[in-house]
Order: sequence, then structure tokens, then C-alpha cells
Amino acid sequence: MVFVTLKYIIIGDSEVGKSSLLLQFTEQTFVGTHDLTIGVEFGAKLLDLDGRKVKLEIWDTAGQETFLSITRSYYRGADGVLLVYDIGKRDSFLHLPRWLQECQQNCMNSGIEVMVVGMKADLPDDLRQVSFDEAQDWATRHGLHFIEASAKTAMNVESVFVQTATTILRNFDANSAASPVAKISLDTKVEPIKAPSECCA
Repeated sequence: MVFVTLKYIIIGDSEVGKSSLLLQFTEQTFVGTHDLTIGVEFGAKLLDLDGRKVKLEIWDTAGQETFLSITRSYYRGADGVLLVYDIGKRDSFLHLPRWLQECQQNCMNSGIEVMVVGMKADLPDDLRQVSFDEAQDWATRHGLHFIEASAKTAMNVESVFVQTATTILRNFDANSAASPVAKISLDTKVEPIKAPSECCA
């Protein structure tokens, strides 16, 4: 059995559900009220994927500007990035371009796999501020994968990590004899998210 270790980093604004995503994935636990992450938190889990034992080492970063200088060092060597926002907080979605720019500037892996994750998908429709289609469109335009998930109900939590890890492994296999194709070009200009003319439902 081949043993592979993949490093993940979870980025995004404060209080969007990053720590809850990590806790639900690694410990199958949901805590309604979670203390703000100070610096970084760490979790790990072993998966069986494509006939391989894959250890995911996951770094959950603080979303506050104060900790950016600390968290930037954790981008180095990352194989996967989860770009997280809260579907009930439009500002957290509007800030995705800034977080993607942070990733572009600090990740040293040109073939890094990035997934946009809309958290708190269990919210009722009347509390949703970002539609599925709008987020999907933004992710597609930037060549990124997209999924909505809920740490509260565990919906798609496993899929977030399994899908990205599977893609990373298959890219490794496909490019083992050649230079990997960059998922993100480090000089790519990130388009800002435009505010719609009417409030999103």
C-alpha cells in the first residue's frame, strides 16, 4: 500500500465555518459556537483513495488581518487550498478575490488544487445572501472547483476533501513524467466580484 501525505490550508474570512469544517471532517463533531482561531489550528485524517493510504494534514488559518503575517508561511508546500465563505454573509463572498490573491502570492506549488466552499448550506433560503449559481459562476471563471457544504449536517464535508485529494493524486499520476500544469497562474489577475443590481436572495 502506497502512503501519501497531502497538505491542505483552509482560508477565508473569520466566522465563515472554517474551523467547523475541519472539526466535522476530522472528528465528526459540530460545535455551534466556536472560538475564533488564533493563528492556525491543525487537524489530520487518513483516507483510502485510489488504492493508496492518503494522510491529509490540514491547517485552518485565522481570518483576521492581524494574523496574515503568521498564516502566510503555511501556504508554502500546500497541495490543496479550500477557499471558504459563508452563504449567509455576502461580504465573505465578496472578499474571495482577496483571498485568492493571497493564495497566488504565497503558494509555491504551481499545480495546487483550489476548491471554493460555500459553508452553512443548511441555512433557510430567506437567510441566504449568495446564490449557488453566482458562486459557481465565479469559481468556474477562475478555473476553480466549487461545492456547498454544511458542518452542522455534515452535508458534502467528506466530499470537499475526497474530491480535491482525488484530483491532486490523479494530477500527480498524469504529470509524473512531465511538468505539472498550473491550476493557478501566479500572474493571473483576479477579477473582483461585482455587486448585483439587486440584492441576492
